[in-house]
Formats: sequence, structure tokens, C-alpha cells
Amino acid sequence: MADQSPKPETFELSNGNMKILLTNLGCTIISLSVPGKDGVLSDVVLGLDSVESYEVPFNFAISLIEILASILREFMIDLLNYVACKQKGLSPYFGCIVGRVANRIKDGKFTLDGVQYSLPLNKPPNSLHGGNVGFDKRVWEVVEHKKGETPSITFKYHSQDGEEGSLLFSVVQGYPGDITVTATYTLTSNTTLRLDMEGVPKDKPTIVNLAQHTYWNLAGHNSGNVLDHSIQIWANNITPVDENTVPTGEIMAVKGTPFDFTSEKRIGNNISEVGLGYDHNFVLDCGEEKDGLRHVAKVRDPSSSRVLNLWTTAPGVQFYTGNYVNGVKGKGGAIYEKHAGLCLETQGFPNAINQPNFPSVVVRPGEKYRHTMLYEFSIE
Repeated sequence: MADQSPKPETFELSNGNMKILLTNLGCTIISLSVPGKDGVLSDVVLGLDSVESYEVPFNFAISLIEILASILREFMIDLLNYVACKQKGLSPYFGCIVGRVANRIKDGKFTLDGVQYSLPLNKPPNSLHGGNVGFDKRVWEVVEHKKGETPSITFKYHSQDGEEGSLLFSVVQGYPGDITVTATYTLTSNTTLRLDMEGVPKDKPTIVNLAQHTYWNLAGHNSGNVLDHSIQIWANNITPVDENTVPTGEIMAVKGTPFDFTSEKRIGNNISEVGLGYDHNFVLDCGEEKDGLRHVAKVRDPSSSRVLNLWTTAPGVQFYTGNYVNGVKGKGGAIYEKHAGLCLETQGFPNAINQPNFPSVVVRPGEKYRHTMLYEFSIE
């Protein structure tokens, strides 16, 4: 019987003023081109040359790891991921959707309805962006691909009960419950992109928190770092983190700190005061709302006059300045170095399942997870 599983492919959305190249491998944005002040379209997202460049043979390697002694498990998985990512350029999660749960889960453990679950520690001592073979490494089914004035594409993935669990070691149960997730990218106007993500659990409660992990450089993906970009984030507070970048559970005011972007500010102004750079969840608590979406951030590149305004339904956004991008070979021979792009990952708060004062990421049968993002590009 022929293999019916989907294969990695590329798809284009274009309306004449904006062009996006995507792949169903991880629902990844490979390129996104919008005009600058000269009217010329430029690609403003970091990425790789081909779909094959995004692939890593994880399944065999992880199965091999599972027969090793449990004391070596976390170390070997981390070593595998590091080597594979350095070889293939995957470590930055370029352009993809991450899940089942984005960001970090402390110690890879959580309790749901009195049952404790554990996940692989792919970023020791924590679980990051879903685990070893998260949604970004899965090939999604293409449900619908529309062309015309408002072109769109819908991807679907069915995540099984126990996904990310160990085959041999019962101490790694993986995620509870089956859940079907969809992601729809739509060009809604000349230079506006909408992303709608949904998740429907089958018969068990589970946790879900999807995030879009594109790296933006509005001057062009191969133009150097983004430290001269300016940004405004509509957040009066952040969730401060511990030494392993996991939120402590506190809510901290940004006023008088390097995290204060309530007024537009050059990204490089205070970045040296926060270690390697920004990698923090901002609490979206002061932006205006329109059509059920809250204003997240405004990013401006002075050289091209491109502006990105981001809107979302999510309660938080991870502002990340590409601190771990180091010599990654990108599209067209570009070499991406530290701070080559910035991420604005709208999300539920990191490690929310272990912090009862954070907005819940639990979704139960009969409920639907929804997360919408709107990217508005302009020239100012």
C-alpha cells in the first residue's frame, strides 16, 4: 500500500503587492516580500534555501537514544539537537509554528487533573517548543489552497495522545490526549497577513500553546543586525525569568528598566543590559483593540521606512532578538549572525501550566483553542 502521509512541499501566496513562500513542513514561512520606500519588494524574513534544509532525521536518532541508559538521555538528546541544528541551521526555529506547547516548560514536567506528565528535556533542564520532534518538524496536511484577491492556505496536523513520550522509559509520558490543529495563512489586503491557529482536543484534556516563530529584519533578511530597528511594545509588564529563562511566576513592571518599550525605542539602546539580549514574555496589557485583536507591537526600520504593526488575541508576546543565531547559512548565501532578526511570538505565558496565576493553556474536550495574529506592513 502506498504511503499516504503528506510530503514536504512549497506553496506561494501572492496578491501583487506582497508575496509569501511557505512549506507544510512546520507551517513555515520561508520568505515574505513587501515593498520598501523605493517600491521594490524585499524579503524580510530569515530562512533557508530549500525545504530539504529544514529537515533533520530526528525519528531514527531519537529511537536510538531511547535505548541508552536513562542517565545519559537528556545529555544525548541535547547533543543530537545541537549537532543537527548546527549542520542544518535548524536551531533558530526559522519561520515555523512551534507546539504542542511553545516556549519552556520547567523541568519538562506538569500536572493536569491530578496526573503528572513529563516531556523530553530538549533544552536542559527544560522542555522547549514542544520537545524533540515538535510541530515545527512535522509535515502538515494541506487542507485548502485558495488563490485570487485574498489568497490563503490551510494546514492541518493531528497530534496523538502520548506524543513526545518515550518508547521505552515510562518516566517520559508525553502530552496527554489527541488534538487536531489547523493553521490558516491569508493575505487579507495589499500588505496584510492574517494567521488563524485552532486546536480541537478529541477525548482528553490537554495543554496547547502555539506560536509563530518568524525572524523579521525589515531592512532585508541579508542586511545585518536589527539593532537600529525601533520597536514599541504595548506592555506595562513582563514575566521575569530565572537563570534558565523560565518565568518565575512574578509580574514585573517595565517602567525604569531596559524592558520599557511603551514608547518607541531603538532596539540596541539597552540590549547590553539584559545579558545576551531580549528573550522575555511581555504582558499585553495596554494596547488598543480592534476587531477582537489587541495591538502588540510596532517595528520600524529607518533605512527602508518599512513598518510592521502586529495584532493578536494572545495575552503575551515573546520578544526575542536572535541571541543564539551564530553563523547560520541562510538564503542566497547569507550568513546570519547574532541579532540578525527579531521574533515577536504571540503566545500564552511560558510555563503557564505550572503557574496558576498565569492565563490557562488547558483545553478540554468540547472546547476549542484559538489564536489569531495580524501582520500589517506599511511605509512611514
